[in-house]
Amino acid sequence: MHVDISFLPALGAAFILAFGRIGGMVMLLPGFGEANLPARVRLTIALVLTAVLLPLHRQAYAVNLNSLAPVTVEMVEEVVVGLVIGMSARLAISALQIAGSVVAQQLGLGFVTSIDPTQGQQGALVGNFLTVLGVTLIFATDMHYLVIAAMNDSYAVFKPGELPFAGDVAKHMTQVVAASFRIGVQLAAPFIVFGLLFNLGLGVLSRLMPQMQVFFIGLPLSILLGLLLLVAVLGAMMGTFTDFLQTVLGQLATPP
Repeated sequence: MHVDISFLPALGAAFILAFGRIGGMVMLLPGFGEANLPARVRLTIALVLTAVLLPLHRQAYAVNLNSLAPVTVEMVEEVVVGLVIGMSARLAISALQIAGSVVAQQLGLGFVTSIDPTQGQQGALVGNFLTVLGVTLIFATDMHYLVIAAMNDSYAVFKPGELPFAGDVAKHMTQVVAASFRIGVQLAAPFIVFGLLFNLGLGVLSRLMPQMQVFFIGLPLSILLGLLLLVAVLGAMMGTFTDFLQTVLGQLATPP
């Protein structure tokens, strides 16, 4: 019996190219691409996603194995597409870190820092809490499927062998960064108002009673009232964030 295996080199090259696109996305995705997640787990996720999506888009890869240069160029293009999608999700979730930093400053907790598990560097404690909560909500609400849908639809927007226009990528990234900063400030808006009124009240109190040690009374009271306010508005904050993230991911998952 003769078994024809002549298709294996082309199939293997197509798998590697698809893995470049999907691996670039997984490397930056919140939850999947964290530094504290074992590399083998991230690699397994990327390989499984590649095995699932490749049969749907196998015909899109016209691989020329006669020369290494075309395959190398196409590999770079695939990685760039994956990085654009993964970076969009990563920038969107950074809105929580922005909001957390503003909240921490208003509560008097700006000096309390810890390692942010999503960025691998020190950040405000409140911001780290909101970020971890946001990643948990992504999986709890099944929004991570929107990222997989965006990867699947990216083959209709960015066909293999076509490098995204630098202007379009820059415009998209600028819009995501601006929207993330805007949402971050909006999430922290109640605490900005709280900090303004509280510090104004402390200023008036210090003028009325100069002998009172306002700092020793104001800082614990600011932390206590701020934490109570955080508990009161946390649900609304995370609801606003999930709506924003769903909008960003939905735009990526909907080809024009």
